[in-house]
Amino acid sequence: MSTDPIEEHRRRVVDNIRALRADRELRARSMDWMRAAGNHGYSYNFRWLGRPVIQYPQDLMALQELIWDIKPQVIVETGIAHGGSLIFHASMLELLGNDGRVVGVDIDIRKHNRVEIERHPMFKRITLIEGSSVDEGVARQVAELASGRGPVLVILDSNHTHDHVLRELELYSPLVTNGSYLVVFDTSIEDAPSQYVTDRPWGKGNNPKTAVREFLARSDRFVVDEDLESKLLITVAPEGYLRCVKD
Repeated sequence: MSTDPIEEHRRRVVDNIRALRADRELRARSMDWMRAAGNHGYSYNFRWLGRPVIQYPQDLMALQELIWDIKPQVIVETGIAHGGSLIFHASMLELLGNDGRVVGVDIDIRKHNRVEIERHPMFKRITLIEGSSVDEGVARQVAELASGRGPVLVILDSNHTHDHVLRELELYSPLVTNGSYLVVFDTSIEDAPSQYVTDRPWGKGNNPKTAVREFLARSDRFVVDEDLESKLLITVAPEGYLRCVKD
């Protein structure tokens, strides 16, 4: 009997991920590499279609896979910076060929960044909202834009304090549709040495990972996608890829 090559490849990947999860030494070495690379501003070094995208390439690859599988009609992202990730999401939706939209929220969209985002060819799929992501009025605007347009994917990447992220989780998790994802970036702050974060209001014990853990203790709609994390090894979002498993 011939073996289906597609299924054979799928099984090989499953085995690879299982082995990666079990390899504690490699996981520790990956964390060591991230700490060393972070000292050189590694995440600031990349662009997507011309705009700076402050993410690890590995996490962009993970998002690409999720977007292709989910085929969202709306992608919500809190935290805009230079806009590279908004352009990334919009370009993925463009490839899908649907009429999907990207909603970006930031408390301060700097003029030079807004100009570059708005002149980009992918801006046709982007809506910008300036305001705090935890402002209930802002959250209502986002909910109205997402209403009736599932599937919805939400990405949180703004202020990284525990209280702020927890409030974002409370406000935006209801938008995420069953089978889609709620992605929380920079949970890796909890795993970094305490001296690694010195000039920010967040740090060990007060960061996105601690907020995710408290949120998951209250909600049964989401589970951590451990396979995705194990596959990446290098990610700023350990325990941050949350799959929605209930309506």
